[in-house]
Amino acid sequence: MYLTQLTLDARLAAARRDLANAYDMHRSLCRAFAADGHTKPARFLWRLERHDAAQGEAMVLVQSELPGNWQSFGYVQTIACKPLSLEALVQTDKRYFFRLLANPTVTKEGKRYGLQAEEAQLAWLARQLEKSGAMIQHVQRGMSQQWRLRKPGSLMTLQAARFDGVLAVDDAQKLRLAVASGLGHAKAMGLGLLSLAPL
Repeated sequence: MYLTQLTLDARLAAARRDLANAYDMHRSLCRAFAADGHTKPARFLWRLERHDAAQGEAMVLVQSELPGNWQSFGYVQTIACKPLSLEALVQTDKRYFFRLLANPTVTKEGKRYGLQAEEAQLAWLARQLEKSGAMIQHVQRGMSQQWRLRKPGSLMTLQAARFDGVLAVDDAQKLRLAVASGLGHAKAMGLGLLSLAPL
């Protein structure tokens, strides 16, 4: 796997368009992982890590199975790409700092609803990590907001929440799978990328 950090020139019109709508950003990022306009892109996860409109800068993290081709991205200023070995990174009985921007939801009568209360969001996170072989030792819920995203012919509303904390690994294999595939729904919209750093 590969982890790529993209610094964007947020003053450019194309960057402003993509930063304003996660659907547009996803469509643009897909170009880095598809051979042409007819090829399905290789799987990837992404997260808008920082956006400073006043400074005209933004940073996007991309985790992918293959390195991306960023040549056609006129608004990318710098690219830092490194291999990511989940076998080496994630070990049972170790502790890690984590960051996750996610779509905490509950399903009732076949319909998915975004969780807005902090207590419900934290309970959702604990369940997701427990299923993924990890236990929360400390967590802080940061930004929590509803996103209204434009797609061709429709509007879509998502609940997004950011979590930063410390987790302990009970089952490294399960957690490696969760890091590789992401947590929760709406991964194409920049949600679900679980980032880890050893303590």
